[in-house]
Amino acid sequence: MASYQKLPLPALKRIALVAHDNKKIEMLDWAKFNRETLKQHKLFGTGTTAALIEKKLDLPITKLESGPLGGDLQIGSRIAEGLIDFLVFFWDPLEPLPHDPDIKALLRLAVVWNIPVACNRTTADFIISSPLMDTYYDRIVVDFHSYRQRSVPSSPDNLEDSI
Repeated sequence: MASYQKLPLPALKRIALVAHDNKKIEMLDWAKFNRETLKQHKLFGTGTTAALIEKKLDLPITKLESGPLGGDLQIGSRIAEGLIDFLVFFWDPLEPLPHDPDIKALLRLAVVWNIPVACNRTTADFIISSPLMDTYYDRIVVDFHSYRQRSVPSSPDNLEDSI
C-alpha cells in the first residue's frame, strides 16, 4: 500500500508556459488576457513561446530551449526537482510531432508530481482564476522513499566480473 506526503505549492507559483506552433497565438492571447495575474508569478517557457511572451507582453520569463531541442525535457526536469508548480501546455493533438516522446514524458512527470496541468484554454482559465492560485497549497503525492530504497535484483556473478 502506498504512503503519501504533502509537498507545498507556494503562493508565488512557478508557471511553465509551452505552446506548439499552431497554438502560439492562442497562448499569447491567453497570456495577454491574464497578464496581471501572470506578472505576480515566476514564469518559464520553451523557445519561441517564451520569446513571444516576453517581447509582446513585456513579462520577464526564463527562456529554455525549444521543445524539440530539449525544452520539454528541461521543464520536466524542473517539475521533478520541485521547481515548477503549474504547467500550461497548449499542445496540438492533431499535428504529428517528432518529439512526441518528450511531450508524453513531460505530461507524465506533471501527473507523477501532481501539479496542475492545463492543456487547453478553458482549463487554463479555470486554474488561473481559482482562489488557490495565489495561496499556499499542499499537494498530495506518493512518497517515493520506498521506491528509491528498493533492492535491485542482483546480477549473476559472471556479469559483475565483466563490468
